[in-house]
Amino acid sequence: MNTTTQTKTRRISQVSRGLPTSDGAGVKLTRMLGHQGLNYLDPFLMLDQFRSDNRDDYIAGFPSHPHRGFETVTIMLDGRMRHGDNKGHKGVIGAGGIQWMTAGRGIVHSEMPEQEEGRMWGFQLWVNLPARQKMTAPRYQEFSAEQIPVEDREGGAVRVLAGSSASGTTGPVEQIATRPLLLDVTLEPGATFTEAMPAGHTVFISVYRGEVSAGREIVKDPDLAVLTDGDGVELKAGAKGASFLLVAGQPLNEPVARYGPFVMNTQAELQQAVADFQGGRF
Repeated sequence: MNTTTQTKTRRISQVSRGLPTSDGAGVKLTRMLGHQGLNYLDPFLMLDQFRSDNRDDYIAGFPSHPHRGFETVTIMLDGRMRHGDNKGHKGVIGAGGIQWMTAGRGIVHSEMPEQEEGRMWGFQLWVNLPARQKMTAPRYQEFSAEQIPVEDREGGAVRVLAGSSASGTTGPVEQIATRPLLLDVTLEPGATFTEAMPAGHTVFISVYRGEVSAGREIVKDPDLAVLTDGDGVELKAGAKGASFLLVAGQPLNEPVARYGPFVMNTQAELQQAVADFQGGRF
């Protein structure tokens, strides 16, 4: 599954098993990023995985709640989630689809299960915005599985959700400040995945089926692994194959002030965000 030659392959520097928790109206999930053991990977603020066949774990969903100063990314593997917000955006994300919402200066939205039984499985990623864009107008992008390009490679397949792969395939998500690369990779048993990666970008993988190895390090479902700097990634699937998200982005190198659903650069900006929300100015 070779695409290019790298001169410095990234290694695994840290593995996070994730923290079982709940959010919204009691949805059970695993927090992979954004907890005490792995708080922040600039520009990525949080990664949650929700996966359950039990309707009681997800049926209450995520009723209306506010955001300011960052972007939320929802990736569905199975099930259906309905989105609605106070800016008029509406949609249903089905299996294989992605939603990229730029909260900007303020938005109030809800994410509710479209189903009452069956498996609900997916991820939500929070991506920080640079200071110059934190008060930008809210924006919403949604794409179905059929709109996401797939690269068939030797030993597997790569869905390009955002950014451009080393082979030149570009995902449908557009105009994102942190220049993200978001790939959904599936490998056959023993197959190797290689990909060129901009040096200096933050890179991590989140394994959701099987296991992969980088040298002697093994990353298993549902581990998240942080990669060292370099200009390439090389990962090998285990005996049962593997599926994982590869997430990369340009660090902002800016101060982060965070309070619940608001992410700004200073405490004063946070206080203003709370006041604006309470005053109905979102």
